[in-house]
Amino acid sequence: MAKQPEKKKVPVSYQYDAIIIGTGPGGEGTAMNLSKSNKKVAVIERQTAVGGGCVHWGTIPSKALRHSVSRYIEYKANPLFNVGERPVRLTFPDILRHASSVISKQSNLRSSFYDRNRIHMFQGDASFVDKHTIEIRRNDGSTERLTAQTIVIATGSRPYRPPGVDFTHSRIYESDTILGLEHDPHRVLIYGAGVIGCEYASIFKGLGAKVDLVNTRDRLLAFMDAEISDALSYHFWNSGIVIRHNEEFDRIETRDDCVVMHLKSGKRVKADCILFANGRTGNTDTLNLEAIGLKADSRGQIKVNETYQTEVDNVYAVGDVIGYPSLASAAFDQGRIAADAIASGNCDEKLIIDIPAGIYTIPEMSSVGKTEQQLTAAKVPYEVGRAQFKHLARAQIAGTDVGSLKILFHTETKEVLGVHCFGERASEIVHIGQAIMEQKNGGNTIDYFVNTTFNYPTMAEAYRVAALNGLNRLFK
Repeated sequence: MAKQPEKKKVPVSYQYDAIIIGTGPGGEGTAMNLSKSNKKVAVIERQTAVGGGCVHWGTIPSKALRHSVSRYIEYKANPLFNVGERPVRLTFPDILRHASSVISKQSNLRSSFYDRNRIHMFQGDASFVDKHTIEIRRNDGSTERLTAQTIVIATGSRPYRPPGVDFTHSRIYESDTILGLEHDPHRVLIYGAGVIGCEYASIFKGLGAKVDLVNTRDRLLAFMDAEISDALSYHFWNSGIVIRHNEEFDRIETRDDCVVMHLKSGKRVKADCILFANGRTGNTDTLNLEAIGLKADSRGQIKVNETYQTEVDNVYAVGDVIGYPSLASAAFDQGRIAADAIASGNCDEKLIIDIPAGIYTIPEMSSVGKTEQQLTAAKVPYEVGRAQFKHLARAQIAGTDVGSLKILFHTETKEVLGVHCFGERASEIVHIGQAIMEQKNGGNTIDYFVNTTFNYPTMAEAYRVAALNGLNRLFK
C-alpha cells in the first residue's frame, strides 16, 4: 500500500499580532512597545476615552485634588495674602474642576500616542471567545470579533464594594464615585486607612471638614517605616483628624440628612457622607476567562510569571489586575517587559526590586528600600542619618518646614539600604536616594552625598545634611 503524503500544516492567520485589553498604564506600556517592535496591535477600551482608572478615577484626579488643597492650605497660612482679608473658602466641587481639566489634558495626550503609533483602537466591552479570539460588545449592543496571536489583559481594578452596602445611596461613595460628589460635606467618614483612605483624609481635612478615619488595623500604613508612619499619625491627630484603629463596620444606617456607621465594637459614627476605601478588585469578572481555562482569585486578580505570562501560553496580564505592587509607575514597566517577552520570545529584564512608594497625603510620604524594622529583623548592621526640613533654608523660604529625610546605610560598607521621607515633595526627593541605591560596583555609598556639591538652597540639600548626621554616628 502506497504511503500517503503528509498533509502540510497551513499557518494560522490572525488579524493582529497582539490585542491589549485596557488603556491604563499597563496597557499603554505594552501597546507602545509592541508597536515599536513592528507588531500589528489593537487595543480595546470600554470607556469612551483612553487612560484607564489611573487617568480618570485614581492616580491623576486624586493627586490633582491633593495639589489644589495643598496650595489652598499654603495660601491660608501665608500672611502675604491675608492682610485684613478673610481667606476665600474652597469646596470639594471647586477643586474637582481643576482635576477635570488635568484629566482631559492627560487623556488627550495619551490618545495621541495611539494615533501616531498606528495602533488600532476599539471601544466596547471585551470578552474571550477562545484564547486567540476576543468579542467586543459596543454600547449599542452590536458585536465584533478580533483575533490575535497574543492577548494581553490590562483591565485594571476597581474599588472593592463590601456586600450589604448600598452604593446607590447619595451619601455613600467609593474612590471612583467620590469624584461625582456635588455637595460640600462638613463631616466625612472614611472607612479604610490605606493609601487611598489617608490621601482623601488629607484632602477633606484640608478643605475644613471634620474627618473620622476608621482603620481596620492597629496603625496607619504599617508597610512604611515606623517613624514615617508615626509622623503621619501625629500630623493627622494634630490637624484634628479622628483615627479609630482596630475597628470594623457592622452596618450602615442611612437617613435623609446623614449616614451612621455602626461598628462591631458598638460605636456609632455619624457623618454627612461615607467614603469606602477598603481595597480593590481586579476587573476580570466580565472577561469570560472560563472560555480559555483561566481563573482569577477571590479579588479578581490573575497569576503570572516573571514575564507576565499567565497559565495560558499566549495570554499575558499586567497592572493592577495582577495585584502587587498595584502602582501606575510599575504598570508601565510591566507592560514594557511583557512586550519585550512577546516580541522576542525571551526577556531577561525584570522589574526592579526596590520600587519607590509615593503616598500623596498632606504632607507627602515616600520611601525606597528597607525599613528599620526589616533591617533589625534581618540583623543587618546599619546606621541612621537624619535631616529635619525645618533646618533647611529652602523649606524655610517656601514655608514647607514640616518633615524630614532619613537615610539608612550599612555601618561597614556604607551602602545605602533605605531612604524614607516625610514632607512636601517627598515623592520627588526620594528619587535622588533611589538613583544612588541602583549604582553598581561600589557606586552605592552614602559618601556620595557628602562629596557631591548640591545646589543651595534646595530640598536636595537634605541628603548632605542627613549623610553627615549619619556618618558622625560611626566609630571604631
